[in-house]
Amino acid sequence: MGIKLEYGIKKNWTVLSYNLYFLEPVSTDDPPREPELDIAPASRNNHGGTLLKVENRQFTYKELEKFTNNFERFIGQGGFGPVFYGCLEDGIEVAVKIRSESSSHGLDQFFAEVQSLTKVHHRNLVSLVGYCWEKGHLALVYEYMARGSLCDHLRGNNGVSDSLNWRTRVRVVVEAAQGLDYLHKGCSLPIIHGDVKTSNILLSQNLQAKIADFGLSKSYVSETQTHISVTPAGSAGYMDPEYFHTGRLTESSDVYSFGIVLLEIATGESPILPGLGHIVQRVKNKVASGNISLVVDARLGDAYDVSSMWKVVDTALLCTTDIGAQRPTMAAVVAQLKESLALEQTCEYSALSGTTGTSDTTVSLANVGPLAR
Repeated sequence: MGIKLEYGIKKNWTVLSYNLYFLEPVSTDDPPREPELDIAPASRNNHGGTLLKVENRQFTYKELEKFTNNFERFIGQGGFGPVFYGCLEDGIEVAVKIRSESSSHGLDQFFAEVQSLTKVHHRNLVSLVGYCWEKGHLALVYEYMARGSLCDHLRGNNGVSDSLNWRTRVRVVVEAAQGLDYLHKGCSLPIIHGDVKTSNILLSQNLQAKIADFGLSKSYVSETQTHISVTPAGSAGYMDPEYFHTGRLTESSDVYSFGIVLLEIATGESPILPGLGHIVQRVKNKVASGNISLVVDARLGDAYDVSSMWKVVDTALLCTTDIGAQRPTMAAVVAQLKESLALEQTCEYSALSGTTGTSDTTVSLANVGPLAR
C-alpha cells in the first residue's frame, strides 16, 4: 500500500513526487506497533517546498510560535538548527527543532531525520510528534526529554548539577546501546546513526535514555550491502578513524563512537582535552598501570563496583580499536553492559544488606589489570 509524498517546489520549480510504503519494523523487546512509513533514500536528493502527507501531525508556523511562546525557551542546538521548548494544547511537552535557513546542509539533515524517524520506533529512540513546512519555515517536533542530555550531566551544562551515580550512568548507556542495536539489526535494513555522542543521548524525566538527532544517519539499501560510501562527517573526538580515512560508513563506525561515550561515563572527561590528546589514548595510558581508580571520574569517589567499572572500560577499548572488523557488535556491547549493571546492582545490594565480602574484593581488584580478572 503506497502513500504519496509530494514535493511542490514554489516559484515554478519542478514538482517531484515519491511513494512511501508501509514498513513493519522488527523488534524483539517491544510490543507490536502500528505499521510505520519508509521514505525512499532518493527523496533526500531533491527537496524544494514540501508537503508531507504522513501520519505525523502537520503544524503551522503560527502554531509553533504559540506552542513555544514565540520561541522563548532555547534548549539546545540540533544538527540542522536550534531547538526550543514547547507545550501543545493538550499539555504535552515537545521540543521544536527549527531548520537554519542559511544552511543548505541543514536541509539534507532535515530529510535524513525524516527518513529515519518515520520508519523506526523503539523505546530508546526519540519519537517524532510532527513537522512544519510552511512558507520557507521548516521544523520537526519531537517528544520533550526533560532531563537534557547525558553530556549535560557529565559536563554540568545548561544548569545541570546532577553528575549521576555509576549505576545510573551504566543503566543509561545500556538503554542507549539497545537503541543503537535496534537501528543496526532490528530494522528491515540497517540504519547507521552517524553522530553518536553524549549530547545526542537524551534523558526523560525518569532518566530513561533515548538516542536523538538523526541528521547524519544513513540507511543501507540492500541486504548484501556492507558499507555506505560518503564524505566523512561527524563530531570531533567521536568519529571512527577508519571511516574518516576511507569514507566507508558501517555499523562499526557507530560502535566506535559509542565506545567514546563509554569512556566518557567512566572518566567524566571530554573526548579531546587541549594539550592532553584523545580520550582513548589517555585511558590506555592509565589502564596500563593496572589501577582503574586512575581512570575513574573523581566525582564518583569510591561509590562504584570495581569489576563493573573494569567491564565498561574494557568494552569501550574493544569498541574503539582502530580496525572496524575487530570491534564488537552493538548486541555484544549490550550484553557486556548488562553484566556491568548487574555487578553494580549486586554490589549495592551487598552494601545495603551489610555483607562485607564485596568491599574486600573490590579493594583487591582495584589494582588488577584487565587480563588478570
